Amino acid sequence: MDIGLIVECIVALLLVVTICYCWVLNKRLKRLRSDEESLRATISELITATEIAERAILGLKSTAGNADRTLGARLDEAENVSRKLTDQLDFGQGVLDRIGNVAHGAASAEAASPRREPVAEPARQPKRNLTDDIRRAAGESASRLEEFRRRSQERVA
Repeated sequence: MDIGLIVECIVALLLVVTICYCWVLNKRLKRLRSDEESLRATISELITATEIAERAILGLKSTAGNADRTLGARLDEAENVSRKLTDQLDFGQGVLDRIGNVAHGAASAEAASPRREPVAEPARQPKRNLTDDIRRAAGESASRLEEFRRRSQERVA
């Protein structure tokens, strides 16, 4: 056999191996390109979702700010009402004290005057102190207001 023929057979065999390798490489490159297309589509969807989320976050921040301002205004209004109630309670206590003094003075004057026929008094019921009831109710209202304020601040935080 001739050496030239052997060399040509080896070159032909190497050429066939090279063609097969190029064919496999071409298949891999096509798969990579198709994956690149799907990756671009995924990235595009991700960017869109991110933009939507950013707009939603801005909307939530705006809503939270509005709620905070509204809640603050209502808390201020509730504090003003509470202060007015306290002032009115104090004023009412003063009026009740004056009425009590007048009644006490009248009772003292009646005790000093001559007695008439005893008149049967209706059975007295225990006298409730209206002022204490009002103060207790105001205290309960103030504690509820504080609890409401604390919860509101926790929600905002």
